[in-house]
Amino acid sequence: MEKAIYFDMDGTIVDLYGYKGWLPELRAESTKPYEGAAPLLRLCELARRLNQLQRKGYHIGIVSWLSKCGTPHYNKEVTIAKINWLHKHLKSVNWDEIVIAEYGKFKEKIVSKPKGILFDDEESNRMYWIGKAYDETKIMEVLKAIS
Repeated sequence: MEKAIYFDMDGTIVDLYGYKGWLPELRAESTKPYEGAAPLLRLCELARRLNQLQRKGYHIGIVSWLSKCGTPHYNKEVTIAKINWLHKHLKSVNWDEIVIAEYGKFKEKIVSKPKGILFDDEESNRMYWIGKAYDETKIMEVLKAIS
């Protein structure tokens, strides 16, 4: 296993689906849900763990999909919104890799270290991942175990 940890965003560390009216907003190509979604876990604790693991040589990354039916312009706006969310909520984390890709792309094929760990709420992403994969409920448990 590679010393790498990747996080999906929507439904994993970001409560996109808890944002009121998220689906109509996305269909209207609004970035408001991506900008205003709340975190799904205590981010100060997550950031502390990630910084500890990075000092131990772990590669820390994001691998997240764009909106399902986004236009090229909207996809650019969503990419900016997701990166801004990370900078706002996890500003102390110096990400080694951020991949925001078209919806449905095989995540293990678009990152630099696919034999690492993936946290993702989407079961199919976990099934196809080459390394170890966990759902969003296991984030802190796994990070505590390896730090």
